[in-house]
Amino acid sequence: MKIKHPLAAAVAAAAALAVAGTGLATTAQAAPAPHRTPAKCPALTVSKGWYGDNKDRLQDLLDTYGRCGDTYDKRHKPLAVFDWDNTVIRNDVGDATMFWMLRHGKIRTPERGDWRTTSRYLTAPAAKALAKACPATGRTLPTRTNAACADEIAAVYGEGATTTGKEAFAGFDHRRMEPQYAWLAQLLRGWSTDRVKGFAAAARAENLAAPIGAEQRVGTGKVTGWARYYDQQRDLIRTLKKAGFDVYVVSASPEPVAEVWAKGVGLDARHTIGIRNVTRDGRLTARLKGCGSVEDGADSMITYIDGKRCAINERILGVRGKAAEKVQPAAERQVFAAGDSDTDVSFLRDATGLRLVLNRNKAELMCRAYDNGDRRWLINPMFIEPKGKQSAPYPCATTGYTERDGAKAPVRRANGSVIKDQQDTVYGGSTAP
Repeated sequence: MKIKHPLAAAVAAAAALAVAGTGLATTAQAAPAPHRTPAKCPALTVSKGWYGDNKDRLQDLLDTYGRCGDTYDKRHKPLAVFDWDNTVIRNDVGDATMFWMLRHGKIRTPERGDWRTTSRYLTAPAAKALAKACPATGRTLPTRTNAACADEIAAVYGEGATTTGKEAFAGFDHRRMEPQYAWLAQLLRGWSTDRVKGFAAAARAENLAAPIGAEQRVGTGKVTGWARYYDQQRDLIRTLKKAGFDVYVVSASPEPVAEVWAKGVGLDARHTIGIRNVTRDGRLTARLKGCGSVEDGADSMITYIDGKRCAINERILGVRGKAAEKVQPAAERQVFAAGDSDTDVSFLRDATGLRLVLNRNKAELMCRAYDNGDRRWLINPMFIEPKGKQSAPYPCATTGYTERDGAKAPVRRANGSVIKDQQDTVYGGSTAP
């Protein structure tokens, strides 16, 4: 049964959220009036870090669609969806787990010693390089002691290339699949879900305990060794839940890993969606579950760009088959969405109320957010170690969009018109209006 959200009756109220004040006004304009929320309504409590009137507009959303709103129906709660990595926390939980597994020798030897069994998109040069660096001498690979093996896996995972610079993955749909992200899930082959959660929990403890900016050694290289929850997003999720929203995380990290971290913001496994493996005899396989028209084991769609849309439609809204790959009617979609990367573009565009973007200088996402045709995009610098201003305009009119075959193209609006190049105006150290 599809979940329906009471948006049709809230059109007039929603229009109030789309006023011209977007939080991107120049410093010459008057500052927005302070927002006042009735005492009975759940209110955001963390103010530091919010740009311009972003916090006030989020509070308006809470008051309009939440349990204080005139149209609220607890039987059909309004939906809010967050990306995870670098949206709810700073840094990447998939990376943290991969690095922990490499340091502790927890990656299984590929079936029959054939690295092509780990990903159907792995190139022959990458498979050859991995086989050379990682001799198949046991059930798990010696990445604790064999730096060359750890280096090769880290390069293929992190850079999408071998240590000698050869392309590691090819032949995938760039709007549905990121084989580097998928490869982490596929390298979990042979472990139970509980063991994977144990790896993620150990990595989580290490990364939260490490000081901001810390690095760790993997093989011969140094990689990021810390992570932090954003207090602002923790507060927003808490307040959304208190206001009666149904809040989900949709991540491009493996689902068991995302579940471990999501508990830290009060979200359970049912409300955490990520890359899912096909299981056999209680253990994960290197094959991935599909979505929409993509069958389990086809490995051609994960929770990435259009795949995130499919996952939301299928697993939250209850849409089945190929229809899950399509944009759903407005009354059934998420009211709010938050993300930080091009991987989040599709489900952010689907949000009918507000769309929060943390600026990490990702071209397509920032083109759409700055274009802001319907005045529902909110842009905020990252809350920890925000990026500075991108000096050159985002190349929206030429190469900001990635086609399914990987080719670069202009970013287009829903009506087909091209978005002009956009200047970066909301960044670390920028002056709020």
